[in-house]
Amino acid sequence: MSGHNKWSTIKQKKGKNDAARAKVFTKIGRELAVAIKEGGSADPTVNSKLKDCIAKAKAANVPNDNIERIIKKAANDSDSTNYESVTYEGYGPSGVAVIVEALTDNRNRTAGEVRHYFDKFGGNMGTQGCVSFMFSQKGVLVVEREELEKDEDAVMEDALECGASDFEADEDVFTIYTEPSDFSGVREDLEKLGYSFVSAELEMVPDTYTKLEDEAVAEKMQKMLDMFDDNDDIQNVWHNWEMD
Repeated sequence: MSGHNKWSTIKQKKGKNDAARAKVFTKIGRELAVAIKEGGSADPTVNSKLKDCIAKAKAANVPNDNIERIIKKAANDSDSTNYESVTYEGYGPSGVAVIVEALTDNRNRTAGEVRHYFDKFGGNMGTQGCVSFMFSQKGVLVVEREELEKDEDAVMEDALECGASDFEADEDVFTIYTEPSDFSGVREDLEKLGYSFVSAELEMVPDTYTKLEDEAVAEKMQKMLDMFDDNDDIQNVWHNWEMD
């Protein structure tokens, strides 16, 4: 998604009701627990994946108390559910490329649900690799303009000096891109300069976009994305729909 579309999506998510926000907290909680298990430590200073997850949680407005409680529970719960990372690929209405990332304790259930969502709204689930070649993984940091006292040139200079690979200015936000391996370092260096983020995570960024001219088709696409969003197993959905 471009900076503008990304910001529209963030605003939409932040404006959701308490039940929807609780679902976001649940998903991020699952990511934190997996990061602790995979990284072998509940200490973010030695577990970089956990550190990145905490940054993502804070950007999503998850309260610090919630983050600390989830980390403590995951660290002390040796019998916690084993979640497996699975990625699905497919096409939405009119051939929109879609990547779905899930953390699940039941692959068959999740695969069946993902396939159903694709089919229900005129898309279809494809094979591994059918659309991922149209995306590049990048670190993406989104900064709200009104939160800053600096102008565009100063922010771009800070971002590039901290090791960012690209910078995009939009009406409401600045979007800072990094190579995946540089993401944590760039984020931390910008935090030291006083920056805070409304979104901070590794994303699959499309190389090209598909515009849906037909309103009915766009509505189907949005409903499909909402179904993915409502599923607790699904962590992220990346697509190349050029949203207005």
